Amino acid sequence: MNNQSNGPVFGIAIVACVVWFGAVMPAQQQQPQQPQQQQAQPQQGRQGGEGRQGGQGRQGGQGNQGGQDVVGGVGAGRGRATAPPRPAPRNAEGRALLGGATRADKGVWLPVFGISDPIAPAAKVPFQPWARALFDDRQKNELEPHTRCKASGVARQFLTPYGVEFVELREANRVYIFDIGGPHTFRTIYMDGRNHPLNLEPSYYGHSIGWWEGDTLVVDTTGFNESFWLDRRGLPHTTKLHTVERFTRTDAAAIRYEVTVDDPGAYTAPWDATFNLRWENGTELFEYVCQQANYATELMVGEQQAGAGRTSQIVP
Repeated sequence: MNNQSNGPVFGIAIVACVVWFGAVMPAQQQQPQQPQQQQAQPQQGRQGGEGRQGGQGRQGGQGNQGGQDVVGGVGAGRGRATAPPRPAPRNAEGRALLGGATRADKGVWLPVFGISDPIAPAAKVPFQPWARALFDDRQKNELEPHTRCKASGVARQFLTPYGVEFVELREANRVYIFDIGGPHTFRTIYMDGRNHPLNLEPSYYGHSIGWWEGDTLVVDTTGFNESFWLDRRGLPHTTKLHTVERFTRTDAAAIRYEVTVDDPGAYTAPWDATFNLRWENGTELFEYVCQQANYATELMVGEQQAGAGRTSQIVP
């Protein structure tokens, strides 16, 4: 009887002791749990608007596309204000280079220009009537050869989202321009003082000879075929096309591109266009597969979409 009556009393005493111990425990012994909550808070930023996809990272205007990763701090104009660009790198003779200061400096040149914009306002281009009609038709039916893996000369070569790389081989008297996207081809500029051959076989890039005028590479090209567009919007040309391009390294982050177009078969007078290229530091040429027959029908066929079939003849 006595053992049975003392059991509940003993249990109540234990509970009372536990309650008393919890009440008198110092408050500071419970505080170390708070830093754990603070350490967990940054994880909320990655998905809540402060991480790579949240508006301040690569896609948010302050990352790669905002100008911070471009040599000299000059990007596409959407990032924070940055320091002035550094001077252009130069060789031992003091002439500006079209690449990095050393072989370890990797990078490519991208257009600071809407790749779907015309290189010159159509109202200022001296079209012949047939050339203007063809240009207008290409605004509705974008059957551009570049989208079908054809090489593209003149300004169109630089109007891609992947960029180009200039490689100067002084011992060979050559400058090469390598494309990354599209047909993944290269263009040769002869720097040995030669003239254009008399009977050229027309080609996409034509025959280019070049020379230096200070920090400007001047390139004279003729011998084009008619199987590409001069720019992304569809400026036409003929085999009479003759161009003079000027590449000026203005600082470590920029090249000014200028072109004079002289084509008496398509235009009533020569005309000029210009835009800038920006240096994207750290990017190298990579493998790019341009697959033919991968048609974007709505973009390329335009108003002729209803009558287009995959078995129809491809327009060169």
